[in-house]
Amino acid sequence: MTAGLFITILLVLVVIVAIVKTAVVVPQQSAYVVQRLGKYSRTLDAGFHILVPFMDSIAYRHSLKEEAMDIPEQICITSDNVQVGVDGVIYLKVLDPERASYGISDYTFAVTQLTQTTLRSEIGKLELDRTFEARAAINAAVVMEVDKATEAWGVKVLRYEIKNITPPADVLAAMEKQMRAEREKRAIILQSEGVRDAKINEAEGEKQRVIKESEARMQLQINEARGEAEAILSVAHATSEGLAKVGGVLNNAGGDKAMQLRIAEQFIGEFGKIAKASSTVVIPANLSDLGSVITMAKGLIDPKKAA
Repeated sequence: MTAGLFITILLVLVVIVAIVKTAVVVPQQSAYVVQRLGKYSRTLDAGFHILVPFMDSIAYRHSLKEEAMDIPEQICITSDNVQVGVDGVIYLKVLDPERASYGISDYTFAVTQLTQTTLRSEIGKLELDRTFEARAAINAAVVMEVDKATEAWGVKVLRYEIKNITPPADVLAAMEKQMRAEREKRAIILQSEGVRDAKINEAEGEKQRVIKESEARMQLQINEARGEAEAILSVAHATSEGLAKVGGVLNNAGGDKAMQLRIAEQFIGEFGKIAKASSTVVIPANLSDLGSVITMAKGLIDPKKAA
């Protein structure tokens, strides 16, 4: 092999190596930070790029996708001095690759530590019972505080979610007893309210029954009184009509004799009843004369005729 051929092959290899070193393809949703001679030069977006050989180098590679970082469990103390284990997950995204590269050495570690300290502070403001129902408020407070700090690093914190809040075993047992007692209390209250409502309903029903019965009796008495009054009026009306007709007949020809005959018949019938009812009958002497009886009856009817 001649020296010229060797030099040519060497130059070709150098060109190939230079092309490999200087040609860069950046994937979608990624950003590469380029340094020239150790100093920040530019940020490469997605696509094909050529670097200056032996001068440019890729110092940092960042993903522009949203990242989910697990926040390890830590012990937090509530305002009522109860230790609880709390873990969660935080979602963040790199907005400025340059600041994410040079603003902090490791933003993922910094975000994790800042999230834990902020979470301890927020949990310390609440009592144990409130921590379970105030998760949304705690999450929002953590996002707001951590996002303020990460703005200088070119990182945006999108949201934070608490995964678990784990009290100690003795506290869990006490909470379970408390919940059981609350359930029993509610059951007793509901049962007593049911009994009370049932008694109220029974009393109300009895009250309505008594009222209805009294109204029915009152209406019955009213109807009976009204019926008796109407009966009395009917009897009186019939009697008055009968007397009027009798008086009219007496004024006609032969009415006097008809009255005498009727009186005699009634006298004989009533006297016979008296004789049947008792073995001993005391009668006036003049009652043996039927004419005197008729004269006495006419005197009762018309004193002037009797005279």
